[in-house]
Amino acid sequence: MYTEFMQKGSVVALGSFDGLHIGHMAVINNAKNLASMLGAVPCICTFSEHPLKVLTGKEPPALFTGDVRDEAFRSTGIEVVRLDFASIMHMSPEQFFEEILFKTLHVAGVCCGFNYSFGDGGKGTPEMMDRLCAEKGVIFSASDATVLDGEPVSSTRIRNALGGGNVELANRMLGRPFKYRQQVVDGDKRGRTWGIPTINQPFPEELVVPRHGVYASRCIVDGKTYFGATNIGVRPTVKENDVVASETYLLDYEGDLYGKYVDVCLLKFLRPEKKFDTVEALEQQIHTDIETVRKIGGMDILA
Repeated sequence: MYTEFMQKGSVVALGSFDGLHIGHMAVINNAKNLASMLGAVPCICTFSEHPLKVLTGKEPPALFTGDVRDEAFRSTGIEVVRLDFASIMHMSPEQFFEEILFKTLHVAGVCCGFNYSFGDGGKGTPEMMDRLCAEKGVIFSASDATVLDGEPVSSTRIRNALGGGNVELANRMLGRPFKYRQQVVDGDKRGRTWGIPTINQPFPEELVVPRHGVYASRCIVDGKTYFGATNIGVRPTVKENDVVASETYLLDYEGDLYGKYVDVCLLKFLRPEKKFDTVEALEQQIHTDIETVRKIGGMDILA
């Protein structure tokens, strides 16, 4: 990879890309287009872990787990360079440009977002990057904010949308459905007695937790797609704990999935989680939820 950078030069998309949302993709596509014009190699330059985790010991809830993140990066079709933030955090903006971008990545072009910062204390700005690039004959391009429904797209806005149950807005900002991939584990098998067997999955600890409730979902099982009714929450009617779990009824699926990994993509919020007075009332509501998913199965949101 670095040999090719040396031979052809690279065009680097810079950012934390913690959601790889449509705003991030604007920067990446800008880099791909510029690389094509220059005959250079496009790449994404990001960090192996979130800078805030290094700086404060905490990081914002993730918008994807590691495997889904890697899959999303691969879908861009270009190389990804992951820097160790701890090893470069005290570089001045000038050192970062000289040592990392110019000498290591052999940049012919640099692309970033309008609010990108770099160097010790985040002192570097897009305006400073523009100046540093100009001094070396490197082409620089900063992307404006990507606006959706009158507001800039950001990872924070996506987290807030998910927390409020507005998964449709979150998915529009992500440019793909919010997804997690977890192993199917044993449950209490209560659903089987009702004729509605479900798959139980622990909800990823690092992931942002959507509003507790029932969602129309799309699930991937052994490469095949099934629609589902997914409950995310603590199951207050049948359990007394605060452990968040995912429980999904797969429409038109028959088989044993214990131990397998299943992708769950949330598509539409149906109702909030609630504690029912009886398990019979819960059973009736689950049947209603399943029928709701069947009825909306032809909508574009489930396409």
